[in-house]
Amino acid sequence: MKKQRDFIFKCTGCGHEEPKWLGRCPECGEWNTLVETAGNFAGSTRRSGRQNSLPPQSFPLSTVDPQEGTRIGSGIGELDRVLGGGIMKRSAILVGGEPGIGKSTLLLQAAAAVETKGRVLYVSGEESAGQVRMRADRLELRGERIEICCTGQLEKIETIMEAVKPLIVMVDSAQTLHTDQAGMAPGTVNQMKYCSWELISWVKEHDAALFLTAHVTKEGVISGPKTLEHLVDTVLYFEQNEGDSRFLRAAKNRFGSVDEIGIFTMGERGLQPVVDPSLLFLIHREGGLPPGTVIAAVLEGSRPLLVEIQALAVPAKGSMSRVFSDRIDSARVSRVAATLEKHLNLRLSDHDLYINVAGGIRIAEVGVELALAMALYSARTGLSLPTGTAVAGELSLAGELRPIRRLAGRLKAAQSLGFEGFLGPAPALPARLPGLAIEPEGETTGLRAVGDLKSAVKALFT
Repeated sequence: MKKQRDFIFKCTGCGHEEPKWLGRCPECGEWNTLVETAGNFAGSTRRSGRQNSLPPQSFPLSTVDPQEGTRIGSGIGELDRVLGGGIMKRSAILVGGEPGIGKSTLLLQAAAAVETKGRVLYVSGEESAGQVRMRADRLELRGERIEICCTGQLEKIETIMEAVKPLIVMVDSAQTLHTDQAGMAPGTVNQMKYCSWELISWVKEHDAALFLTAHVTKEGVISGPKTLEHLVDTVLYFEQNEGDSRFLRAAKNRFGSVDEIGIFTMGERGLQPVVDPSLLFLIHREGGLPPGTVIAAVLEGSRPLLVEIQALAVPAKGSMSRVFSDRIDSARVSRVAATLEKHLNLRLSDHDLYINVAGGIRIAEVGVELALAMALYSARTGLSLPTGTAVAGELSLAGELRPIRRLAGRLKAAQSLGFEGFLGPAPALPARLPGLAIEPEGETTGLRAVGDLKSAVKALFT
C-alpha cells in the first residue's frame, strides 16, 4: 500500500494541495502561496464516511413519501409568499442585500416566528451573543426555541448541529465561515464554497433547512463565487427605496415562482409585512393628476398592485436624446416612445425622457406598457389624465393592445381603492370550437376596452 504522508503543501489562495513544495501554484498561478500543513486525514474520513456510509440505492418514485415535500411556515406571510408557500425541508436559502438593509433582522424574526416545534440554531459570525440578544429584546421576540452560537469555524458549527439537531439553521453570514480544510486564509472563495457545501449537505441529510446571508458588491450582486448561488435552492435579494420600504425578490427558486415579491416596512419593531401594498405607491391628491402622471395596474407575481408612473419629457441638451429610468427597463421605455412616435406622430426622439415609479418599486411586467405610453403622451403634450382612472395593457410595435394576465383581478383591485374608470385591452377569449362552451373570464364591469394606441389616447384625452 502507498504510504500516506504526514504533511501536505496547500495553496493559501485557492486551497490546491500538492505532495511537495512548488514555487508556483498550478491551480491559480500565484507564486509562493504553497505552505506546509498537517495532513488532516480525520477530516477526509469524516467527509467520505458521510457520503459512503450506505451503498448507493435506487427506488421507484411511487414509493416516495409525499410528506417529504411538505413546507414549514416561517410565521412571516411575505417571506412565505416569496418562498412559494413556506420553507421547504432539505432546502438551502441564500439571502443577499446591502449592509444594514435588514437581513439579520429578517432571519432573527423568522427564527422566533417559524411554525415548528423543533429547535432553531442561529449562527452569528459577525455579532456577539449579547448583541443578538439586544436586537431580540428591541424587537420583542421570544427566543426560548432559539439556540445561538457565535463562531464562524465550520468544525464547531457542525459539532453543535450534531448535538442540538436543529430543524432550521440560520447562518449570518457566509463570508465569515472558515475551516482549515479549505486553506489557511479565511474569507477566500474556496472557504465559502467548501463551508457552504458542508452545511448544505448536513441539512439535506438531517431533514432540516438552511438560511445563509451574504453581502453584495457595489453592482448589487452577491459577493463571492457564483458557484454559491448554484449550490443553494433559493436565492433571495433584499432591496430598498429611498424610504423605509423593503422589497424581497427571488432570483432563483427551485420550489416556487420567481415572480413573487415580498413588501416590508422597517420600523422600531423590525420588519413589518405590508397588508395593502398599493397604499405605499399611490399619492393622494386633492386636485387632479399633473401632466405625465398615470395610475397603472400591474401584476407582481400573483398580486395586483396599483402604482403611479411619472414621466417627464424635456428638450435634449445635446445632439443625442437620452432615457433616464432605473425603475422600468430603459429599453422598454425607448420601445414605447418609438411606438408613440411612429403611430401618433408625437416627436420624442429630440427629447430627454425621465421615468420614475412612486414608492421606488421596480416594474418588469408587460402590463405597464400602456400606462407608460399614456404617461409619455401626457408629459409631451401637457394634457392631464382624468382622475379616478387606472390603466393596464401590453403594447405591440404595431400600436395594438394585447390581452394581459388576470385582467379581472387588476380591475377588482382598482375598484377596491375607489377608481371608477379602467382602461385596458379586451379580455382574451378561447377560440370557438364545435361543442365548446365559452365561459366568461371574470367580472369586467367598468372596463373600457380599446384595441389600439390611437383609441386609448382618444378615450383618455378627449
